[in-house]
Order: sequence, then structure tokens, then C-alpha cells
Amino acid sequence: MAKVIGLGGLFFKSPDPAKTRAWYTRVLGIAFDDWGGTVFDPAAAAAQPGAGTVFSPFEATTGYFAPSTGDFMFNLMVDDLDTMLQHCKTEGVEPLGPVQDEFNGRFAHLLDPDGRKVELWEPKEMG
Repeated sequence: MAKVIGLGGLFFKSPDPAKTRAWYTRVLGIAFDDWGGTVFDPAAAAAQPGAGTVFSPFEATTGYFAPSTGDFMFNLMVDDLDTMLQHCKTEGVEPLGPVQDEFNGRFAHLLDPDGRKVELWEPKEMG
């Protein structure tokens, strides 16, 4: 049987795509191409010990995405969470709470300009 081998993209609606792209560029350093999106280099993620792409349905009643009311959140891998959060702070964006240290890495949460929860994840090598 054929099988899914990975996530090919994440496509989403925004009330103001230009404003949303500008926020992601300014706050998180994501450079967008002329066509309006970006392609993350899989080699960069592969070089980060413990990195991977997670596909995980949550219960409809989960509070994990709060304060967003959206049905999903973004989890973006970063190579240095502390430096990323320092940059976010210089752009006026504070995390929603303290950094969480978990068995698979460190996490922080932000809200994007459309009210979506963004989880920043610095993976930790599993061993």
C-alpha cells in the first residue's frame, strides 16, 4: 500500500496575507518568495538532533491551543529558542507564558497577527 511520507506544505487563509507575511518576516525571520510562500530546507531540520514533523489530532475540547480559538496551531522548529525569543521581544512580541522544558525539547508560544497560536520548538536529541 502507498503511504504518506511527510508534510508537503501548510496552506492557510488570512484576512490580510501581506500583513501576516510581514509579521512572520519581522518577528520570526521567515523570508517569503515572490509567489507568497516559503520552502523550508529539509536539510536544516534534519541537521537539528531530535527534529521531525508531527501530525497529531487533538480532542475538540483541548485547551492547548488557547488563547487562540482556531482549530489548529503552527509548530515551527527553531535552532535557538532563547535567541529567537530575544528577537521577538525586540519586535514587541512576548511569549504567552514561560518556556516549557519537555522530554523532546523546549517550547514557547506566541500569537500571530491573525490570532493563531504559534508554538516555537527547539528539538532535543532523543536518546
